[in-house]
Amino acid sequence: MPRNVETQVAIVGAGPVGLALAIELGLRGVACIVVERRAGALRVPRMSSVSGRNMEFCRRWGIADRVRSAAWSPAHPMDFVYVETMTGRELARLKIPSYAESAGRLDYTPEGPATCPQIYFDPILAGKARSLDRVTLQYGTRLESFERHANGVRAHLLDTISGARSTVSADYLVGCDGAGGTVRRLLAIPLDGQGTIALSVNVFFRSREFSAMHDKGWARFFRFFDDDGCWGEAIAIDGRELWRLSVFHDPDPDLTGHSYLRKLAGRDFDYGILDVSRWERRDFLARSYRSGRVLIAGDAAHQTSPTGGAGMHIGVCEAVNLGWKLAALLDGWGGAGLLDSYEAESRPVAARFVALSTETFDAIAALPGAEAFRRAFEADPGILRRLSLADRLRTQLCYEGSPICVPDGAPPLDPPDDPLHAARPGNRAPHCWLGDGRSTIDLFGRGFVLLRCGRPPADASPLVAAAAAARVPLEVVDIEHAEAQAIYGRRLVLVRPDGHVAWRGHGTPRDAAALVDRVRGAG
Repeated sequence: MPRNVETQVAIVGAGPVGLALAIELGLRGVACIVVERRAGALRVPRMSSVSGRNMEFCRRWGIADRVRSAAWSPAHPMDFVYVETMTGRELARLKIPSYAESAGRLDYTPEGPATCPQIYFDPILAGKARSLDRVTLQYGTRLESFERHANGVRAHLLDTISGARSTVSADYLVGCDGAGGTVRRLLAIPLDGQGTIALSVNVFFRSREFSAMHDKGWARFFRFFDDDGCWGEAIAIDGRELWRLSVFHDPDPDLTGHSYLRKLAGRDFDYGILDVSRWERRDFLARSYRSGRVLIAGDAAHQTSPTGGAGMHIGVCEAVNLGWKLAALLDGWGGAGLLDSYEAESRPVAARFVALSTETFDAIAALPGAEAFRRAFEADPGILRRLSLADRLRTQLCYEGSPICVPDGAPPLDPPDDPLHAARPGNRAPHCWLGDGRSTIDLFGRGFVLLRCGRPPADASPLVAAAAAARVPLEVVDIEHAEAQAIYGRRLVLVRPDGHVAWRGHGTPRDAAALVDRVRGAG
């Protein structure tokens, strides 16, 4: 990197959240630089799946098929299997269809979740980011400090290989640098929450024998029980021979990993250990997401138990939320309230998921021994669904009370974020297949979209004129599809660039200019 560089947005951290933000900005024509202290590729998969909502973003970015086919066979089922050992007794099973079985059959999304561990997902995101003209990725570069001034931020960087120092001047700086990241620490933003809730161990291993030594078939997760309860889970990484065992809690861990693998198998088997690491399972939420022109997202802003995969899910949602707002400010049509709305919308969602992740982990950790669990499952098979966050990952998408969304007086739904009936302002605009083979999700992601539902089309000219006067990008799309009209529930529905509903009504609002100002953060 040259000694002194100017850009619009500097992003610290090239994990999924930082790369997602870079893609969002690059697709909107915003110049950004991503710096990452890590010099090489990831060796250990910290996350293993991509949520349905994140896959909707991947669909828009043009990489969904690559993500879905990167590791997992479309024929493999996605089951959660509860066992004593791999060669011992199966206690319970939550059946989840394979990609091939579920393709096109989900009623809430055109995509659905995908198995794509981080060692595959990050390179796909990085490749997309590199393909964008205005995005620069700089690995082997560490943020040392930054200075804030009225019109921007000046970041001081260190090349971790050569020792060379450089600076980046940017309009905004975003810390996507993880739980121990520099940006939040330098901002001195405190963390709220329960703190460390368990001392866990991961064993990443390779074994061709593992999938053939038992009668359980392919599954995404195997959870293991002894007489005391559920002590760990093995996650399939590549659908062939790579696995990651997570031991839920062990304050005196076996850092060779051998005893854990012997215990999960119920006998000796052939394997090669690639990595053993101990880590803290945490429950934290940053007290704020922003200080002036410096913001944080992802694990820098919240730390969850990975049980259920909520951490990356909410982090990528934050990147998409923030991306269009920074672009709007830099393009000149976004109001000063947009940055305030980022925290107002994202932090409550993160708070819900931090709590849900801890609740789910605590429920798994509290499960009884093998025989008692088997009897509990036979008495109440619904226990397996309650031990999964999968359904909640697609429902907890509401920015209820957002300052840049206009409530329409509709009563709360039950559940409040029902993904099929979520056209209330603040909610993710719901999916419905249209007659031309597209999903309604495919309509969103650039500027604002005004859906005109039904015949004859409602008069949208005052809104169009108000948006043009404020230089807000707006596309009008007519929807004559009966199911979509029923789901969206109003004749006019205004959807934001991130795919969330900003406003809806049966006719043009009394003050179209005031509405446009509010949704662009200038009201």
